[in-house]
Amino acid sequence: MPLGNIGVTGLILILLIALIIFGPSKLPELGRAFGRTLSEFKNSTRELVSADDIQDGDKLK
Repeated sequence: MPLGNIGVTGLILILLIALIIFGPSKLPELGRAFGRTLSEFKNSTRELVSADDIQDGDKLK
């Protein structure tokens, strides 16, 4: 089963399990950390792609 087919029920179940495991006070902190991690990953990926485009442009000249 691919991750894209979780559905609303699955997301609610995952949220409830996370709430039970970490407690309500830790969830905002975990969300912020997850958001920062995704942002850093996105920036790094963007830098790699732009660096690769620059190298490809040098090869074409």
